[in-house]
Amino acid sequence: MSILTPAGAEHLSRLLPMIAAYHEFKGIQSNDSRRRAALEPLLRGTPLGSVWLIGPKMAPVGYVAVGMGWSIELGGPDAFVDELFIREAVRGRGMGAQALDALATELAARGVVALHLEVAGDDAKAQSFYARRGFARRDNHTLMTRRL
Repeated sequence: MSILTPAGAEHLSRLLPMIAAYHEFKGIQSNDSRRRAALEPLLRGTPLGSVWLIGPKMAPVGYVAVGMGWSIELGGPDAFVDELFIREAVRGRGMGAQALDALATELAARGVVALHLEVAGDDAKAQSFYARRGFARRDNHTLMTRRL
């Protein structure tokens, strides 16, 4: 049994408080209406991304949100971990690692050829965690963003 459960519209009320907690933890400026507007298309099945609950289906302890893309360089569809959150009370028990491994398996089965994520340059603990899950810096690449 996988640690991940695909999230649907029926999970909105469980996800919104966890997303708010993640945003507070990371210092992300947002509000409930903005989070809801961003989340609802993912829960309705847009091909642009997905959300999975982490842990028991009836009492999830976190979530992972993924956006989809395409890379000619890497050879096809790619995905970007937008947000990964585990409730503080259960962090350090391996659930994040299990979730990332299950996510990689799920996405590979769908034909995704690469999974990316963003990590703070000064967060050595997070960088080490992601490196143990197979993520590596790409030489001479820096993520840059232009808001539209």
